Parts: sequence; C-alpha cells; structure tokens
Amino acid sequence: MLKVLKLSKGQGSMRRARLPRRRRGALAAVLLALSSAVTAAAAAPGGGTPERPVVGTDHGLVRGRAHDGFATYEGIPFAAPPTGGLRWRPPQPARPWRGVREAGEPGPQCLQPPVFGGGAPTGSEDCLHLNVTAPTGPGPARGRPVMVWLHGGGFTYGTGSTYHAERLAVRGGAVVVTVNYRLGTLGFFGHPELKDAPPFGLADQQAALRWVRANAARFGGDPGNVTLFGVSAGGLSTCAQLVSPTAAGLFDKAVLQSGSCMTEYPPGALIPSLPAYRPFVSQHDLRDEGAAAARRLGCPQGAGALDCLRGLSAGKLVTPELNAVFNRPAYGNPLLPTEPARALEAGRFHRVPVMQGANRDEMRMFLGFTLGQYPLRDARDYRARLRNSFGGAAGAVEAEYPLSAYPTPALAWAAVTTDNAWACTTLRADKALARRVPTYAYEFADRTAPVLEGLPDVPGFPYGAAHGFELPYLFVSPLTKQPLTDRQRALADRMTDYWTRFAHTGNPNRLGAPGWPAFHSQAPLAQSLAPGRHGVEPFDVGPAHHCPFWDRHRD
Repeated sequence: MLKVLKLSKGQGSMRRARLPRRRRGALAAVLLALSSAVTAAAAAPGGGTPERPVVGTDHGLVRGRAHDGFATYEGIPFAAPPTGGLRWRPPQPARPWRGVREAGEPGPQCLQPPVFGGGAPTGSEDCLHLNVTAPTGPGPARGRPVMVWLHGGGFTYGTGSTYHAERLAVRGGAVVVTVNYRLGTLGFFGHPELKDAPPFGLADQQAALRWVRANAARFGGDPGNVTLFGVSAGGLSTCAQLVSPTAAGLFDKAVLQSGSCMTEYPPGALIPSLPAYRPFVSQHDLRDEGAAAARRLGCPQGAGALDCLRGLSAGKLVTPELNAVFNRPAYGNPLLPTEPARALEAGRFHRVPVMQGANRDEMRMFLGFTLGQYPLRDARDYRARLRNSFGGAAGAVEAEYPLSAYPTPALAWAAVTTDNAWACTTLRADKALARRVPTYAYEFADRTAPVLEGLPDVPGFPYGAAHGFELPYLFVSPLTKQPLTDRQRALADRMTDYWTRFAHTGNPNRLGAPGWPAFHSQAPLAQSLAPGRHGVEPFDVGPAHHCPFWDRHRD
C-alpha cells in the first residue's frame, strides 16, 4: 500500500500540468483517501477499536477512549521532560515513540505543594502533557474549531486534566485541548545565570500551541482556527500570550476569564500584612530573588550556582515558601519584553478577537479562606482595612461603600476589593482592547452558583458569583459541592453556545440567543450571565461597580 501511494504521487506530479482542474481535484481526493487508508492500516496493528480509537500524531500513534459523542486522548507529551539538565530551560521537542502510546488516562500534574496543609509536593517534573477531547457525533469530521485551555491556580497549582471538556465538544462542536505547564519555582524561577530566560511556564504553553498547530487536523480540528482561553492564572497567561512577540501566529482568538492584563490588588486586600500585588514581575527583580533563594538553599554565589540548584531534589524547590516568591511571570525578556498592562495600553498585542470578563463577586472566594483568621466583625475592623489599603482616600472609599449598604462588614470589603481589583481593571483592559480588535465583555453573575469544593463555610458570608464559579457551567467538573439546577443547566447551555460560537467565528452571537453587543468605549456594555428570564442581557458594567469613582482615585 505504501509503495502504491508513492507511485501515485509521482505520476500525479508529472501529469499535473496536463490535467483539467476538475480531474486534478478528483486526483487529489483519491490521493487523500488513499493516504487515510494507509494511516488506518498502520494503526490496525496497534489494536485501534471503536472503544479505543487510535490517532497518529507527528510523534507517534496514541490510543484514546471513546465516550458517548466524543473521544478523549490524555497524557500526550508535547515537549521533553524538563528534568535534570533541562530544568529551567525552554521546552525541548518530545522524543518520538514506536508503536501505540496509551492515552486513556491523564499524565501526572506538574509538581506542586499540597493545596491544604503541609506534606511533600505531589505530581512530577515530567508533566508536559496535554489532553484532547474531540467530538465524534454528527457534524463535520474535520475543520472544527480548536479551543486550548490554560488552567488556573496562581501559577502554583492545578492541572489540565481537572477540566472535562465534553460539553464544549459535544454541544459546541469544538476540539478542546487542556494543557499542563510548569508551575511555581520550576516554572517561574529567575537567576543571574539564567540571564533573560523566558518564563518557563509560558514557554511551555507556546510549545503546546505549536503542537496544536501541527496536530489539530488529526483529531478533526482546524489548525487555522485556534482559540486560546483560560481562567485566573490561565487568563493572565492568555493575556501574556496576547502581548508576547514569540506567540505570533499561534492562536486566532482569545478568551480571558478573571485574569485581565491590568489585574492588580491594593495592599492588604486579602490580609492586612500583604503588600500590593501585580501579577507580573520585572526580570531584574526576579533574578535578585533567585540569587537570594540560592543562598538560602546553600548554593554558591556566582558561577556554578545554577548547576548546584539543578542538582537539588525537586522537593527542596517546590515548597510553599519558595512558590510564594516564584509565582509570577517575568517581563523584560524576549517572550515578554514589556509589562503586559503597558503593552496593552500601547497597543502592542496580537490583532485577534477577544472575549473577556470577570465574576460579580470575585473577591469573596479569596476572602473565604482568610476571614477565619482575619475577621471583619464591625465598623472598626472595616475602617482599619480601608486605611491600610487606601491611606488618605479611605474616607472617600467609605463614603462610596457605606456599611449601611451591605449586610456585613465582610461583604462590604468584598465589594470594595472586587470592584477595585477585578471589575474596574477588567473594564480598563476592555477599553484598551476595543480600540484595536473586536472585543466582547461579560460578567458571570449567578449568585446562587454551586460552591467549589475546598472552600470553608463562613457563617453570614455567601460566596455568590465568586472567582472560578463559572467553571462548572463550561466544564463537567467534579469540583463543586452540588450539581447545577435546571435553570443553571440552561445557563450552562447558553454559555457553552456563546463560548463555542466565538471559537467558530470570532463573534459569540448566534441565532435564537440573546444579543451580545460588541464592547465600545462609547457603549461599554458587558453581557450579564445569570439564570432566569432577564439573566442574560447587556448592562453598563462601569456604574454597577463604581468604576468612575475608582478611575478618579487611581495612583
């Protein structure tokens, strides 16, 4: 069969000039069919079956699992294991394999400390794998939009395999790829000997996008129609890729969920002792932090420090203390030349359509973890927080957010910090984007959304539409304490339709759905996403979150 294929190609190329166009098209179709038959024949010895389908990638065959209307292929390496001498180096090509690689289960998560409590880190340094969910039901067998998901977790926690993408695949007709990338000290470390090395976790994401361009068609996707999307740190990652020169041509649309380029916290937003937070750090400051960490770990100063650090066990590097330092991507390098917020303001970003939004009660999720130790019980506590975070503007903030307007001081503080750190920074980013590319803004606003697993129960402090609470509406998630109600499932269908329509066309609107206007500075409308008859409709996000006030009080 292979010999026949080579002969047919040779004859076709010699005769091409003499064949009429219709016959050339017919010959191309025959050759494509013959090539597909050869691929199927090659896969047959590996045991491909309807239950365990086999697909060929550019590195070798993988055997996935068939489900009702979709198939999954998990744990596929997109880069070499970043271990040993490859620790703190840009991702290198994965080694091809012989035979059929089992892809029925996810690979290990990237090494990370336990989310709660002490103990050894979990996962593996050998973690640069991705997972593909592809539709198998009615619809085109190829040319589907591809959606590449970047998980959240503060650049310290998380894994792509948590996000089960069958709703986006089956209802939305998209091929979905979820990605692991290096985290914490292993993904965002800097040191004088590393010079201007890129943020390794972001470089991993670009390697995964290159894999998608090379392999999407093999899973039925269109490699020329790739949407990059992510939440929290994944949203910030999408922002970083949007302004990264080295990401040019790797994706065609972007969705940022609760992670705009302009996200920032005032000092004391979470607990009184924390400084102000910006999600990106200068390369110079990161190198200084790395040199200080090397000293604490007993490595020599100057030449040889990096060899010493690469010789340490991963357990000595992946600790809560070090990950609290090395959890921000650096700018001032070829991957991120400029701080993303400044790049966005200056218009230095890829010209692709963008969908971007935040959640109605973002900060309640973060405060839920801290209120037990740092309670807000009364007006005195509230005013102390205001003075700590806003200094001389504290009185103006209290007048804008009087305690009498909120059930408790904790909910008042959640409103202040949600608006200041999330809603209004996202609105500023929307305005910068909309000056140059089609932009669609949203706010997830279901205040009855299921609470995510692991969050403490805090009396008198409902979580509402907190950070990350939109995820069960897009993914089939095991991370919630209760299932979606019928009204919430209807909202999940609507959101799935919007997200995947955007992936198809760059515009979330579709026939029969409530209209979602494009964002313009003259009409700064966001689409509210909540259950009920009037839950999905445009609204003016600025006044709803006191953004004119915060614009007047920016530093």
